[in-house]
Amino acid sequence: MNAIASLILSGGAISMLVAIPFLAVWVLPHVYGIRLEWLFGIVIPYLAAIIFFVGIIYRVVKWAKCPVPFRIPTTCAQQKSLPWIKYGYAEKLDNPISTAGVVGRMILEVLCFRSLFRSTKMEFGAGGNIKYKSSKWLWLAAIVFHYCFLVIILRHLRFFTDPMPFFVPIIEKVDGFFQFFLPVVYQSGFLIGAALTYLLLRRLLDPKLRYISLPADYFPLFLILTIAGTGILMRYVLKADVVSIKELTMGLVSFRPVVPEGISVLFYIHLFLVSVLFAYFPFSKLMHVAGVFLSPTRNLSNNSRIVRHINPWNPPVKIHTYEAYEDDFREKMIEAGLPVEKEAALPADKE
Repeated sequence: MNAIASLILSGGAISMLVAIPFLAVWVLPHVYGIRLEWLFGIVIPYLAAIIFFVGIIYRVVKWAKCPVPFRIPTTCAQQKSLPWIKYGYAEKLDNPISTAGVVGRMILEVLCFRSLFRSTKMEFGAGGNIKYKSSKWLWLAAIVFHYCFLVIILRHLRFFTDPMPFFVPIIEKVDGFFQFFLPVVYQSGFLIGAALTYLLLRRLLDPKLRYISLPADYFPLFLILTIAGTGILMRYVLKADVVSIKELTMGLVSFRPVVPEGISVLFYIHLFLVSVLFAYFPFSKLMHVAGVFLSPTRNLSNNSRIVRHINPWNPPVKIHTYEAYEDDFREKMIEAGLPVEKEAALPADKE
């Protein structure tokens, strides 16, 4: 499937997802008098939450049950070897031989995207010369996206908790540090849009990356961009009834669901897209959030020179030794002129 078809398919899917709550919550009540706010405000969010948690548990348990009989960590540094070969702090993190080294490596990987920071891409220069270029812009866009996404999730706890955790107002103050006007402008919403736009343009403008990109690569980008866009619209352009929204969200988390009056259709679109993201999450590439902790290329120590690793899953094998093989076929081997270690026994009448 080419890039244009992938874009059309992903964009069309997002358009349909936006149209579904718009038609159900805004058009049907005005035309036919049918109200479906309970479906998009209660039923679908609960279903999405169930699919999200059950799907993640299923995927993690399935991955955890996969045997890993060999040490296959991906490393870029000297393995611990002879005493006179340097094995410093950098090597202990990048090529660990202990649990502490693995923990340090995983912390840098999860919090700082260390492997992506060190990544390079190969290009052909003039005359067919190969050159390597840094991927720091990709690292920057990725880390901005992930941290902004985390900040947005933590800020939204104000809708699901009463009283709010102490850190939520602190995050809001830091996120809205550059206050231009009221309401306070949160930088995370615009930064995540910029990061997602860069990741999308990177797939579109790089010919090699565009060639291997599938709808599954574009769909999450479009979906999260649309979620961020509807959230920005509700906060800065089309004002939403925050009191009614919190009443709905608090009813969801306390399992006493209610659908207050006065909630705009834009919020139901936003909530429906978030529900789709939750339901889609366990079956998509977004599961790398949990998969990174179960990756044997990251979570194993490289101590193959220190500890002998024997595969415990191998079944016992019946061994057929050469001596037994020669006993079975000695006469035929002699007839064929093949050398044998022991000569065939003479019959009793020829002794």
